[in-house]
Amino acid sequence: MSARIATRLTERFALGHPIISAPMARAAGGKLAAAVSEAGGLGLIGGGYGDSNWLEEQFHSAGNASVGCGFITWSLEKKRELLDQVLKHRPRAVMLSFGDPGPFAGAIAEAGVPLICQCQTLEHVRQGVTAGASVIVAQGGEAGGHGSVRGTMSFVPEVVDLVRRESPDTLVVGAGGVADGRGLAAALALGADGVLIGTRLWASTEALVHPNHHAAILRSSGDDTIRTSIPDKARRYAWPGAFSIRVLNNDYIQRWTGRETELEANVDIEGPKYQRAFEQGDTKDAAVVFGEGAGLIAAIEPAAAILDKMVEDAALALRNAGSLCN
Repeated sequence: MSARIATRLTERFALGHPIISAPMARAAGGKLAAAVSEAGGLGLIGGGYGDSNWLEEQFHSAGNASVGCGFITWSLEKKRELLDQVLKHRPRAVMLSFGDPGPFAGAIAEAGVPLICQCQTLEHVRQGVTAGASVIVAQGGEAGGHGSVRGTMSFVPEVVDLVRRESPDTLVVGAGGVADGRGLAAALALGADGVLIGTRLWASTEALVHPNHHAAILRSSGDDTIRTSIPDKARRYAWPGAFSIRVLNNDYIQRWTGRETELEANVDIEGPKYQRAFEQGDTKDAAVVFGEGAGLIAAIEPAAAILDKMVEDAALALRNAGSLCN
């Protein structure tokens, strides 16, 4: 580890860096979570839509590293046994996103595991605080994958203010478009205790991402992404209407934009075609899931190198900002 930034997050979780890796469905496996934790952050396995065997494989892949796990809350409601399965692994934390965490908070607390709640609105934040969350993630719409519409720059400080008033011991972490040290420094300046990183770690050597998709992000900018519901309709995922998914605005998205009803009507045919294309790493006929931080990524690198560089650059940015003050 080179530079070091100490915050309430690093102190509370005994971390070297104020960074949590996003539990990205299908991309954040045990290898990535372990690499992040071993590099000084808090690595989370992506529980996704709930596959018991896959979760066991990923915890095994993480080895002895201290990692946590994240769930899509509305999906977990259909497979509640998965939470018990994960808690048996004594995870470092459990993160819940996209739904009321209340029904699961008791079991998580009883297991002595910190609860992280990812939030996209102030109502979500209050749900998380009521559920006893140790960490609130304020996620802006710039994020890759699922999210909502608030912008990170205004949402993070608004959440910080709310949490300071109503639950001052609860930590706040910023997310959405944070892909380098400048983003980490900005989040800290906005009052956050750290950041949750998705897209930048999606573009790591340890992520479970097809090489073709990694190649796609290296030739893309933030302008090349879009929020849409099309991939969810193709996969028959009944996402609540408040949430959409940010992906590369590729041929597939453009082909079906404005024809969503037709896609749903023909999903028995189009769904399997989509799944085959995704598994084959097709970057034109399936979704490529990354966020607006794409334009800040120039290489696919190991997670440890990404974290070290991010913290080093953040420390430099904070020192330079401090020099502007008389």
